[in-house]
Amino acid sequence: MASEFKKKLFWRAVVAEFLAMILFVFISIGSALGFQYPVKNNQTAGASQDNVKVSLAFGLSIATLAQSVGHISGAHLNPAVTLGLLLSCQISILRAVMYIIAQCVGAIVGTAILSGITSALPENSLGRNELAPGVNSGQGLGIEIIGTLQLVLCVLATTDRRRRDLGGSGALAIGFSVALGHLLAVPFGSEHHLSALPQLLFCVLTLCLSLLRLRGSAAPVLPATLSCSQIDYTGCGINPARSFGSSVMTHNFKDHWVFWVGPFIGGALAVLIYDFILAPRSSDLTDRMKVWTSGQVEEYDLDADEVNSRGFLGTKICQPPPPLKSQR
Repeated sequence: MASEFKKKLFWRAVVAEFLAMILFVFISIGSALGFQYPVKNNQTAGASQDNVKVSLAFGLSIATLAQSVGHISGAHLNPAVTLGLLLSCQISILRAVMYIIAQCVGAIVGTAILSGITSALPENSLGRNELAPGVNSGQGLGIEIIGTLQLVLCVLATTDRRRRDLGGSGALAIGFSVALGHLLAVPFGSEHHLSALPQLLFCVLTLCLSLLRLRGSAAPVLPATLSCSQIDYTGCGINPARSFGSSVMTHNFKDHWVFWVGPFIGGALAVLIYDFILAPRSSDLTDRMKVWTSGQVEEYDLDADEVNSRGFLGTKICQPPPPLKSQR
């Protein structure tokens, strides 16, 4: 751990997680609060929340930031994803701890900035996750577990260096995993939500185009379609740092444990399913312990001139095998 701690690339990665988390929280939660404007006489506009807009903001912000800082830190932007990659023996314990701290602090800063900009809103919740009426803590926990499981499963599958069938954008696939977790929650039972159909059709069209780019393999995106409907139940947490920032700024931690325990259990289950059932790894306990204590040298401790060889989440970009020469 000491060797990793002394390296500039390590601290650049931590700073990247911090800055990216600020932007992610500001953009995603800001999109969820915007529908209340304009505010007149201390009264909001009275409009209804557009779940499709919020879903796209969350998903596309993740995809954009993954392209922006993925080559520096891996763009985890989620303690549950960081925990999943730690249990999958892809990062060290030190890196995981520092990433989670950076993500939480970044979420607080991003929410604080948003609080200052949206100070005119009465009873501003700042996007705080909370259980909907009729949803108890056990049900909310289950929803968070399943939602995070599909996200981390998508991350593990999309960034698996052993695969040779990936030709599309891993960042876009994982961004859609986040977006669909929100999109499938839209209840098309009212006139307002029917007006959101063009946006939903646009998102579906974009998803189809991303599938075509994957050149015959839809595996990285398909896990996203397993996402449960969450906005109307828990506010769709699946990101403990994001939930933590809003709770800190509003001084409201009611049922907050659900949005830590649920995502962490979901991330751990995703690792168990992928690494031991769907695509078992051959590394033994000694190799795993080495990664946890010192990190994977071939993946993370790269020199500056090698940074461009890394892909999303800090793993090396998988190149497809060369075409076979025709035998005559």
